[in-house]
Amino acid sequence: MTVFIRPFNEKYISVSFLDNFNATMLNAVKSVPERKWNNEEKSWLVPSNQKSVDILLENIYETKLFNFEDEPSSNIKEENKEKSFVDSELGKLDSALKVRHYSTCTVERYKKWVQNFLLENGKIESGCENQKINDYLKNLALKKNVSSSTQNQALAALLFYFRFVKNTPVETLSSVIHAKKKVRIPVVFSREEVAKVINNLTGTKRLIAKLLYGTGLRLNEALSLRILDLDFDRNEIIVRHGKGDKDRHVMLPKTLIPELKAQIEVVKKLHEKDLADGWGKVGLPEALGEKYTHGCNELKWQWLFPQKNRWKNAHTGEEGRFHIDESLVQRAVKMAILDAGINKNASCHTFRHSFATHLLESGYDIRTIQELLGHSDVSTTMIYTHVLNKGAGGVTSPLDRL
Repeated sequence: MTVFIRPFNEKYISVSFLDNFNATMLNAVKSVPERKWNNEEKSWLVPSNQKSVDILLENIYETKLFNFEDEPSSNIKEENKEKSFVDSELGKLDSALKVRHYSTCTVERYKKWVQNFLLENGKIESGCENQKINDYLKNLALKKNVSSSTQNQALAALLFYFRFVKNTPVETLSSVIHAKKKVRIPVVFSREEVAKVINNLTGTKRLIAKLLYGTGLRLNEALSLRILDLDFDRNEIIVRHGKGDKDRHVMLPKTLIPELKAQIEVVKKLHEKDLADGWGKVGLPEALGEKYTHGCNELKWQWLFPQKNRWKNAHTGEEGRFHIDESLVQRAVKMAILDAGINKNASCHTFRHSFATHLLESGYDIRTIQELLGHSDVSTTMIYTHVLNKGAGGVTSPLDRL
């Protein structure tokens, strides 16, 4: 049996097996606190901290399934050399992504895929790029059973790496495998289900859910709102740096105006308390912090949904607030869906799907909805037109005519 223990991201390390593993090995991994199964990678994810790693290694040692011997110094040197090469390439990739203003999420995902690819293949000889990429993608699809979107994301990361880090000509990469993207009908709430879910939420999370359904915002877009993004006179919300780093305007639901103004008052009192304690600064986007040196203290730049507790910089001792973490809202909405007795594979994003679908049902044109959702291509928005022709739900079964 061969065990692969590799970095996965900043929070986890990946544990996978070359051969089928027995119950003893399974228990060794499952005994590590806070471990979880990654179905796409077909591997276990263990928290990347010293305590968890020590427990994992101790559990593996106690299985007595392996012979632990001192590795020859040459092997250690070779591994260190390989690690140094991978770290160097990831550093170049990080710089290439950031100079092109890719989002933090995209940077992390691309680095993860390239790191995994390099650990499996090492240095790639010129002219072998196509073959190595295709072999890697085949392994993802056939052995790890990843979805087509995951496979294409890995491909995008590798193409970026070879084009902009290794300067490989585009023609050389022309025969890589592209997975066919499958079309899925979005999960949509009925209007009654939307009301049930929202009524099972409380406080700030309830307001966020109303905002998601009332405006069609993505969760991270709603949580990234600042007070200056709300224009009550024009009944508009400005979405800044949305998906694809695009700005857009969406409507401000009139029924939410009193609640949003009350939320701003809550933020104002919290901000005044932070200022009195000697803090109250908030991070400004890009280089605005250098341009507006005192802007970080102004109320208009504060998050609309700030976190409950201030974070503390361990190095500088400074304290501040970020917006509410996405996972808190996601967890609350999942529980609200269960409490409402709704048997759908729904999430926070279902409010966005429901927003678009219900607008179409009300007679609004597809182009208007495209603008509100921030889609670059109208074909992306067309997926919601399943409600226009009644489809299966509008056909009377012959059984009902007996």
